[in-house]
Amino acid sequence: MGQVLSRLRTFFKFPGRSGRPSSPGRGGAPGPRGHNIFEAAATYVCACAEEDQERIDEASGWVSPEALSFGVNELACRAVIALARERNESPRAVARSLLGLPVA
Repeated sequence: MGQVLSRLRTFFKFPGRSGRPSSPGRGGAPGPRGHNIFEAAATYVCACAEEDQERIDEASGWVSPEALSFGVNELACRAVIALARERNESPRAVARSLLGLPVA
């Protein structure tokens, strides 16, 4: 699992983006450093995988629930595509396999 997360971190480096746009945290006050939706999504998903409720709550406060949902969806899509390429399978087959569904 650690190797997959490491590859995802590498996969999500966007050319021409600093990854540091300011976003308000909980309560509408910006923190010492803002977080973008992809940073929030990556932290949130990793925290869920590690069952770290404190980090889940922290990442949930970095962006709006809608933005977090978008980021998690984007992460899921990119992860399935990356795994499909690595396994030389279709994204559909990989997604169904990850969820324990029959690959029909």
